[in-house]
Amino acid sequence: MPSWNPAQYLTFAEWRTRPSRDLVHLVAVPAPSRIVDLGCGPGNSTAVCKERWPNASILGLDSSAEMIDAARDTYPSQDWRVADIGEWIQCAPADERFDVIFSSAALQWVRKHGDVFPRLVERLNPGGALAVQMPSYDAIPNRVMRELAASESWRQWFPEGGANEWHSHPLDFYHAVLTRTAARLDLWATDYFQVMPRVSSIVDWYKSTGLRPYLDRITKTDERDRFLAEYEARLSPFYPESEAGGVPFLFRRIFIVAHV
Repeated sequence: MPSWNPAQYLTFAEWRTRPSRDLVHLVAVPAPSRIVDLGCGPGNSTAVCKERWPNASILGLDSSAEMIDAARDTYPSQDWRVADIGEWIQCAPADERFDVIFSSAALQWVRKHGDVFPRLVERLNPGGALAVQMPSYDAIPNRVMRELAASESWRQWFPEGGANEWHSHPLDFYHAVLTRTAARLDLWATDYFQVMPRVSSIVDWYKSTGLRPYLDRITKTDERDRFLAEYEARLSPFYPESEAGGVPFLFRRIFIVAHV
């Protein structure tokens, strides 16, 4: 798994939290008793769940001890657990069930969604809901980082042509996977229009998320800096400065809400 920096991640805290707020209000479970937030990070998404359902018992789960420490420092009264999401899905006790399974920008790091998503639905109590949002895989910055890692000048760090990166699928994939088990299934995508000060700010955005597997593979600081500089140079043609000021940055996320 990639390494995580809570401070870097929260540089854009409001923008990172907004999709959680948009997701939580589409969950039609009025009074859930137990909720789990998979990939809770520093606790910002868990706080959104707590605002929506103040009387629920909420477990925040993340593979990063640094993220859980930050969450525990900020929200000491919550229940936090360091655990790998994929292992938790496969190995957690069958009687550990929830009314809402919530996940904001985390399940893209877990493999085999065709198996994982039905397993999550099985962990719901009757009347419960699985609520997930993830970044779209085909965004320009994601494509550019893959192309850069596969280029000849970076082959020494990525001999197989890339890193162990994240994945999400088109919405019709999740429709096919979940439509037979969900009583109601809502799927949609949203483009968030975010104006960055400069292209380097887009690089900063991805340094705490999508770029992590690439940066973790490059062990030399000067080489890591060179990778980031070349990445910024390749991004620049796609993100010109607006006449109104700043650099418009569209960030697409996909949303999945399955009620049972």
